[in-house]
Amino acid sequence: MTLKFTAAVASAALLAGSLTAGAAELRLSHQWSTADVRHQVAQIVADEVAAADVDLEIKIFPSKSLFKPREQYKPLSRGQLDMTVFPLSYAGGQQPAYNLTLMPGLVKNHDHAARLNESDFMGKIEEIMAEDDVMVLVHGYLAGGFVGKDGCITAPEDVQGQQTRAAGKAFEQMLAGAGASIASMASSEIYNAMQTGVLTAANTSSSSFVSYRIYEQVACYTPASDFALWFMYQPMLMNKSTFDGLEEAQQAALMAAAEKAEAFYLEEAKKQDANSAEVFADNGVEIAQMSQEEFDAWRALAQETSYKAFVEETPGGQELLDLALSVE
Repeated sequence: MTLKFTAAVASAALLAGSLTAGAAELRLSHQWSTADVRHQVAQIVADEVAAADVDLEIKIFPSKSLFKPREQYKPLSRGQLDMTVFPLSYAGGQQPAYNLTLMPGLVKNHDHAARLNESDFMGKIEEIMAEDDVMVLVHGYLAGGFVGKDGCITAPEDVQGQQTRAAGKAFEQMLAGAGASIASMASSEIYNAMQTGVLTAANTSSSSFVSYRIYEQVACYTPASDFALWFMYQPMLMNKSTFDGLEEAQQAALMAAAEKAEAFYLEEAKKQDANSAEVFADNGVEIAQMSQEEFDAWRALAQETSYKAFVEETPGGQELLDLALSVE
């Protein structure tokens, strides 16, 4: 059997899906280690497709071994890469609408994120992807929280006067609106910045807080729970022409594998948040919870800062924002 390539895919056949011993091989790239939940999602899809015995093999390239983290969307859209697990906001430079998938207060918890994935809002995002010859196989959001060196951060007034690191431009805009001073840096630099007094507060993902041992430097942690501000959409994507060129049985195997992986992704994302709170508590850090009222106050602040900037910078931005906010 052969894998049908479009002209774009065919021109990149040396790099992308190749044929090995009669089976089609798809290349899947991501930036994380093999211990990360996003790699596990990719592995489930690869293993399930292999078990379906439909002459289709998915070869995973973890740890940014094939493409740099932020440089995967373009080769995916050009058919030079078949699949990726990818924070969609990384491609916000190419498609400004994608910046809405890392926006404070747009998602309040994981069950809300799951409803967003099935909404008209996500349908619009997928229409934009389709224009780039990209499709979603597995939806998934990961969450994060706040840490404070000297006290808890649950409401906007808690960051006033603090030197804060935020995960993403939209969060920086909102926190600056709350009176925080912003220090931009990678998650891996938070520990040292806390230790040296450069930072007094920070915002990043649950897994990063644990893996970088931030609990050694802070007094209080506000994990993602019933309410959280930081949710980042990190789906598994595929080149659409490559998918369309597969045989029907191969497509069916991929979709069945994706359904199983998506259910796993949602449960593991919830576990990461709960686990991070446990780790911080075990290390003597106070655990705070954000209330509905505090979440609403943050969202009101985001309306005046991050959302306003997004609408001004994005064609059709207001319609997209309204669609996202309409999901209860």
